[in-house]
Amino acid sequence: MGTMAEGVQQAVENCLRIQTGERVVVITDAQTREIGAALKEAAETIGASVAFFLMEDFGVRPIDFPGAIGEALAEADVSVYAAQGAEGELQSFRMHMIKAIEANPELRHGHMIGITPEIMADGMCSDYVEIQRISKLVYEKVKDASEIRVQTAKGCDFTARFNPEWKWVISDGDVQPENWKNLPDGEVFTAPLSAEGRIVIDGCLGDFFTERYGSLAVTPVTLEVREGRAIRESLKCDNEPLRAEFAKYIFESNENSNRMGEFAIGTNTGLTRLIYNLLQDEKFPGVHVAFGCPYPSKTGADWDSQTHVDGVIIAPTITVDGQILMNHGQFTFD
Repeated sequence: MGTMAEGVQQAVENCLRIQTGERVVVITDAQTREIGAALKEAAETIGASVAFFLMEDFGVRPIDFPGAIGEALAEADVSVYAAQGAEGELQSFRMHMIKAIEANPELRHGHMIGITPEIMADGMCSDYVEIQRISKLVYEKVKDASEIRVQTAKGCDFTARFNPEWKWVISDGDVQPENWKNLPDGEVFTAPLSAEGRIVIDGCLGDFFTERYGSLAVTPVTLEVREGRAIRESLKCDNEPLRAEFAKYIFESNENSNRMGEFAIGTNTGLTRLIYNLLQDEKFPGVHVAFGCPYPSKTGADWDSQTHVDGVIIAPTITVDGQILMNHGQFTFD
């Protein structure tokens, strides 16, 4: 563990590499204003000019994506989104924001959805040189994989298959133009072509579910996937409100909201525990999968969705084309 100030410095200097004279956009909300203000101050100390946006200034959450933010992003060199998720805002705000970010080919963007002071002092203070080393090792093992099997002691057992024309992406804290990244970072991911088997999500869920339900260790979400799609009749969870809400999200949002859109391996070996905040927990060494958007601009997937919900799987054994990459949550390479 470090301090929030050290995490801010790492984000601004080592990940985003803000320089004197650059134009920076900081987007934050009332709950996260302390972090947003610290990022603004650190950028200004370097000599950057900062456009600072508080989401509540545009109305009651969830809000639509404001034109003023879009205009600022179009002219910026660096941007940071440091705010909490609100139900419905993935569609009304964040998807539009990402499109605006990707429309500026010079922009370096750090995405910090759900960031907290605890994460700033933990995952943002990890050794990013080591994260980059581990991420490269994982990438070399999986980039040409035909299939990857994931098993856990709680009964998770599924196999994902991959399209060789779709890209595996290294996300290791080294933010580059046209390659925005989550911060804190540490994962290697792609969009699977298909998947078959039983998924047991016993860590936490993404979007607004994490804040609402926290740990799933006692009430895991279990579901079957066939040809890459979740089967509604197979969905089980002892927390009935969670089960019902999750079912509505992945089965009633759009035609691809139940399709597995992401397969990812966490590579932030500086993390020692789950904190039940997806922004950090999805980087924990292990596996997370997501239903919905496959990030086609990054992976090359030929389909899309307006929803995206991640699920963290604890202590998996990962087998890549018959070779064990991770054994019960521990990487098998040095």
